[in-house]
Amino acid sequence: MNIQEATPIELTAKERSALEAMIRSAKTERGLVERARIVLLAAQGRSTRSIVAELGTWPGRVSRWRTQFARHRLAGLHDLPRPGPMPRYTVATDKRIHSLLDRPPPAGYGRWTAPLLARTLGDVSDQYIWRFLRENKTDLAARKSWCESDDPDFVAKAAEIVGLYLDPPQDAIVLAVDEKPHIQALERAQGYLKLPNGRALSGRSHDYKRNGTSTLFAALDVATGQVTTGHYRRRRRAEFLDFMNRIVADYPDKEIHVILDNLSIHKPKRDRWLARHRNVRFHFTPTYSSWLNQIEIWFSILQRGSLAGTSFTNVQQLRDHIDAFLARYNARAVPFVWTKPAVHQKRLKPRLSDL
Repeated sequence: MNIQEATPIELTAKERSALEAMIRSAKTERGLVERARIVLLAAQGRSTRSIVAELGTWPGRVSRWRTQFARHRLAGLHDLPRPGPMPRYTVATDKRIHSLLDRPPPAGYGRWTAPLLARTLGDVSDQYIWRFLRENKTDLAARKSWCESDDPDFVAKAAEIVGLYLDPPQDAIVLAVDEKPHIQALERAQGYLKLPNGRALSGRSHDYKRNGTSTLFAALDVATGQVTTGHYRRRRRAEFLDFMNRIVADYPDKEIHVILDNLSIHKPKRDRWLARHRNVRFHFTPTYSSWLNQIEIWFSILQRGSLAGTSFTNVQQLRDHIDAFLARYNARAVPFVWTKPAVHQKRLKPRLSDL
């Protein structure tokens, strides 16, 4: 009977130091510590049986790591990478999902969902699709609206308005003017709801009563941030000119530049009012570009800070409420810092031809 001798181990000073460092380090994984001890004991000339008895392991394990170290030295103590199972989903699967997202959803559905994509593909789980969408930062539920200007003079008009914000004419007044039509005086019950757990929530009733509407004209002084408003029943050329007469009266003997959108009441074919007011000049935003008018920012502030979630029994109460908000706003008004981040627009794929 042939007895196979244990693989002899001889260590360099550098290898011994590395193995001892592995054992001392608290970060070394348990299996690697055991392998280092096996090698150090083997280097002392210890037999496999004595190493097994000291470390409480089994002979095959000791023999394996003695042999591995003898062949590959320190690198041999680390586990070789295992191939693992073949991936179920591949790059081809991701391309199929992308291709499906570029198509309209099945008839009767408004948008794609992960379960709907999974059912359509047939061999891909909805959990993988959710993971794929998260990794690609794709939100199927979110919706963005967009508006593209078809104005051939967009660049020139936009540059003119931004120039008024950044470098207004000397001793001139720059006003951003627009109107917020049909503000509803809605009456509804509201207050606080106390929950059984002690938490209190503010809320309002689902039903409401309509008590009329009011149209708000507003002018923002770009240099100071101050806002001037006027309440009207309707939105017509007559109401617009009445409001402009009030604005012009507030700035006697001043050159006035007014930023407006392309609404018909702002730009009739023959503007006799402008002919009588030589100190006033109108600047119109490009088509579908009302975001260039800073008064729209103030209307958003008014909606969020004053009108959202309120209740009014009549139109006059609504107007008084807006005036109270305006007084507090003007007391601390500052000009807007007009900035616009770079936009890297991607052309959207038309889908109408696929329907």
